Amino acid sequence: MLKLNLQYFAADEKTEKATPKKRQDTRKKGQVPKSQDVNTGFLLLMVFGLLFLMGGSLKGTLTGMFEHTFQEYISWEVTENQVYDVFVESLLEISKVVVPIMGIAIVAGVTSNLLQVGVMFTGEPLKMDLKKIDPIQGAKKIFSARALVELVKSLLKITVVGTITFSIIWMNKETMMEVSQMSIDGALAFFGRTTILMGLASALALLLLSVLDYSYQKYDHEKNIRMSKKDIKDEHKNIEGDPQIKSKIKEKQRQMAASRMMSEVPEADVVITNPTHFAIAVKYDEEKFDAPYVVAKGVDFLALKIKEVAKAHEIVTVENRPLARALYQKSDIDQPIDEEFYKAVAEILAYVYRIQKKV
Repeated sequence: MLKLNLQYFAADEKTEKATPKKRQDTRKKGQVPKSQDVNTGFLLLMVFGLLFLMGGSLKGTLTGMFEHTFQEYISWEVTENQVYDVFVESLLEISKVVVPIMGIAIVAGVTSNLLQVGVMFTGEPLKMDLKKIDPIQGAKKIFSARALVELVKSLLKITVVGTITFSIIWMNKETMMEVSQMSIDGALAFFGRTTILMGLASALALLLLSVLDYSYQKYDHEKNIRMSKKDIKDEHKNIEGDPQIKSKIKEKQRQMAASRMMSEVPEADVVITNPTHFAIAVKYDEEKFDAPYVVAKGVDFLALKIKEVAKAHEIVTVENRPLARALYQKSDIDQPIDEEFYKAVAEILAYVYRIQKKV
């Protein structure tokens, strides 16, 4: 008994790699290895890269808008039309700054997801699931090993980003102390360069950390989708079909085929028998085939049924043991007989036609 229990637990232990079908099913549910740090790092890199390349142009757009505001708008009369014009023109100028940043952010988000999971559309994560608001399950997640890993990751990211930003500020502390002596343009340029430098450095650091995080996410995903030997067997049964069910389906198909075959027996010209073990119903229709063809055949019980139907419909039965056995083995239903049987079958048909006074 103990040995059987041990075998059961061994079969149920998740030790096997996930099958392609298992991977496909989990992907349909939206369960794929993915690191949010890849998205964050790539997003920061793209946005601060845009600011590095277009910062001067964006700054010029904003300062130009403010100059126009204090030089032109301030002297306008406050009317409904004037307020509308100010709103529209200001919105257009702000859009010149916001749209490129929002656009590059969207491109970065889509690209980072495509790099990790490829093209995937699924609504499974959006479905209502009461387990997601289960306080017991929530507590288990909070105090789980995964939660501890996420905490360590967060602390590591805060430490790395904090160290980078502090180092950059520390390296520029002397210039920062002299900002009060600079012009507005000089101060803005300094803070802009420093901010972009901190952003790019932090983005690169997060991307390096994301490589480790993605490796962990992939390992954790593979661990979660592992299968037991029993799972693989069950999946194989579901794909191929349960042997008992397949056997029943085949039996049902045989019964249906036999039923269709029996319906063709009344149309036969002759039934050639063994006489007890084999029965082959043969018909000749020159419009269908150039040679006689088999409309039904059977052995033992099925042969008996064929002979009963033939008798009920007054179909001539001819006993020819070697011919009956050979036709059963070498002929297919609704197919012409082989050439080697032409002469023997022709003689039998001639005999039948004479009996029925067809010739």
